[in-house]
Amino acid sequence: MAAALLRVFVCRTSGRICSGSWGQQRSLNTGHGSRLRPRPITVLLVTGSGYLGYHFYRKGGQEEDGTVPSLATPTQVALYSSLPTRLLSRGWGRLNGVELPSWLRTPVLSLYIWTFGVNMEEAAEQDLHQYKNLGEFFRRRLKPAVRPLCASSCLLSPADGKILHFGKVKNSEVEQVKGVTYSLENFLGPQRTENTVPDSSPLSFRDRLMSSPDHDLFHVVVYLAPGDYHCFHSPTDWRVEHRRHFPGSLLSVSPGVARWVRELFCLNERVVLSGQWQHGFFSYTAVGATNVGSIRIYFDQELQTNAPRYREGSFNDRSYVSRGGEADGGVALRTGGEADGGVALRTGGEADGGVALRRGDAVGEFNLGSTIVLLFEAPKDFSFSLQPGQPIRVGEGLGSLRLAEDTQGAELNPAPV
Repeated sequence: MAAALLRVFVCRTSGRICSGSWGQQRSLNTGHGSRLRPRPITVLLVTGSGYLGYHFYRKGGQEEDGTVPSLATPTQVALYSSLPTRLLSRGWGRLNGVELPSWLRTPVLSLYIWTFGVNMEEAAEQDLHQYKNLGEFFRRRLKPAVRPLCASSCLLSPADGKILHFGKVKNSEVEQVKGVTYSLENFLGPQRTENTVPDSSPLSFRDRLMSSPDHDLFHVVVYLAPGDYHCFHSPTDWRVEHRRHFPGSLLSVSPGVARWVRELFCLNERVVLSGQWQHGFFSYTAVGATNVGSIRIYFDQELQTNAPRYREGSFNDRSYVSRGGEADGGVALRTGGEADGGVALRTGGEADGGVALRRGDAVGEFNLGSTIVLLFEAPKDFSFSLQPGQPIRVGEGLGSLRLAEDTQGAELNPAPV
């Protein structure tokens, strides 16, 4: 199967018909026609892409001295994007589903745990023999109450990982890391807001998203490493009104690559959930990465990521807002109040204005590490309680408003008991 995939890739990249030439090459290399042997260029591309991803993963924490990073040239980005990362990610996804023999599970998973520093003491199931394949291990659940929700913060971390960057959005440009930006409009795509303004309006794309001129637009990026807990959760009480899926590349999103490739998050495949919270606009984006082509959203069974073919620059929309009294995708979530990875679904007419999420609700999962980007409107006195590069866990506070504002928000939205 792997050899057949390699043959398809070589045919496509060389632009030639390979049926005849491949057979001749195979005959010269093996002396008979029963085996397929990959060409050296294919092996170099596959191993090179794996090395590149590993190189930047290891390099991620070594360039945090505050210096302005050197960016990749358009030629370098084009070469990197030409690597078969989507094909590799689909292959990795299939490999994740292959059932491991019982005797092999402990050594394979133990090697992964040692390599990426996985904390198995938090896992609900610590017996490695119970994980039939790599996919089950990546999506492991946590023990109840190991991710308590911070009561003093109006915004919580949606995932375990590392804070890559945070701050205010200025001039409709967002920093993915210090000194490296991407376009807010390219990232979210065209928007339809209740306060619709013509395209010729002097308001910027950023300003058109917000409901009040007294507010600012903030962002925070959480990077999930391969050893982190792979489910992601709701950071606050909010309502999801719309989903937009951007097919795209699957480049590494490790900190090293984020410092190297401008607009990295706009190039990669991503799923943007947008809606409203108590202060206005709110968006929650799961960004794909190499070997992370599969992005699952629990309340959206129609979503299919990492398709074999897609049109560059395209996107697919789905609205969760009611139409004619019936909710399109009418779904509401409920959990026990702790970010334990569990989720229960209720269908029906409860989500007339979209999908209602509470603090800590499980939203979805990656098959490996990746990135979550939050973009949200808030009063100007909102402040982050973070440091760049700091580790973070689901349910820990990201920031808050002044005490009076927090008290008012608690009265309007009492916490579940």
